[in-house]
Amino acid sequence: MPGKPVFSDPAQATADIPAGATIMVGGFTGRGVPVALLRALRDRGVGGLTIVTNDLSGGWSPWEDAALLVEAGLVRKVIASFPIPGSASTPTAFERLHREGKIELELLPQGTLVERIRAAGAGIGGFYTPTGVGTPFAEGKEVRVIDGQEYLFELPLPADFALIRAHRADVLGNLVYRRAARNFNPTMATAARVTIVQVEEALPAGALDPEAVVTPGIYVQRLVLVGGAA
Repeated sequence: MPGKPVFSDPAQATADIPAGATIMVGGFTGRGVPVALLRALRDRGVGGLTIVTNDLSGGWSPWEDAALLVEAGLVRKVIASFPIPGSASTPTAFERLHREGKIELELLPQGTLVERIRAAGAGIGGFYTPTGVGTPFAEGKEVRVIDGQEYLFELPLPADFALIRAHRADVLGNLVYRRAARNFNPTMATAARVTIVQVEEALPAGALDPEAVVTPGIYVQRLVLVGGAA
């Protein structure tokens, strides 16, 4: 079985991401964020992006995340659960741009966000959930009564690219995560046409304990070897 391409330069690994692409960005409050890949994409200046992510730090936290792309003016739409950090005392770049009508927001409950991503990866045409019934989240969505309870129908959420972070990989693309970095990353890996993974180590085939592998290599297209804790 052929191995996956292993890059040492994040810019080279992300060079074919075009303007207007939909990109999933892994991580949860700074844990498991593919920072090197985001910096490379920012430095290329590719615009018109749609970003699917759980949260944006907006410069109000010690970590970096997809807010790097928002602050650079490269994002036209954000699909997220927490686009504004709760600790922000003044408007973030995202909040300013959204108020000015320069960036769109699709706000999703966290469970709905991750399940829509999972549905895309599993090839499921959609699912019903009680979350959001009777709220603005229900606007424009099919409502169905099941066993006397109302449910909303939610569509799968795929992406062109997923930028995720793992701790270790083997050259076949099998991934092991480090502690809380196993958050949105495994789910996002399954739902994109191209999954690019920032890792600390790229080991020979067979070097990983199969019981520790979370993401099988079939979901991974490229590995980027970058140091630093995940």
